[in-house]
Amino acid sequence: MSSLRSDDVEWSEEDRADLLEAIEEGADRLDHLVGNLLDMSRLQTGTLAPLIREIDLDIPETLPMVATDKGLLERVVANIVENAVKYSPEDEPVLVAASAIADRVELRVVDRGPAVPDEAKDRIFAPFQCYGDAPRGNGVGLGLAVARGFAEAMGGTLHAEDTPGGGLTMVLSLPTAAERQTVPAHLPAPATS
Repeated sequence: MSSLRSDDVEWSEEDRADLLEAIEEGADRLDHLVGNLLDMSRLQTGTLAPLIREIDLDIPETLPMVATDKGLLERVVANIVENAVKYSPEDEPVLVAASAIADRVELRVVDRGPAVPDEAKDRIFAPFQCYGDAPRGNGVGLGLAVARGFAEAMGGTLHAEDTPGGGLTMVLSLPTAAERQTVPAHLPAPATS
């Protein structure tokens, strides 16, 4: 890509645009990878300090408020949706749905990609692990590890289930704001604004 600066080569506008697009895509992938590496480092060293606040999910308005870190929640959802899109056939939409179950709110990200055997479901959350071939994208297996780590740091859980009819469903479960206020002392209390 440094050849763009070379005076020895005459580039057409189309070639120049193609090279610049490739540079931009590479930089975006590198930025995403570095962000995930830094996040994994923060998780492994215990330096993650979530800012827990009440927020609501932009799905049904009848859902209770959840107590969570808005930035971390955004990263968790982005990582699991990105993973679902990567493994889903291009003609199959990814479904995102939320519901209240007892004292928790569950967010389900449903894809129609390849199934993952039960014995491999926990391994897909380990750092640098990928299951099968990813038809779109060059991930290194950090997205789901970071997503699970962030979910757990916020007092939630993230696990994988089979999608009825084929595929994989990621289930993110978070405590409601009311439940969070009754959390035992060893867990962080909600921040006030």
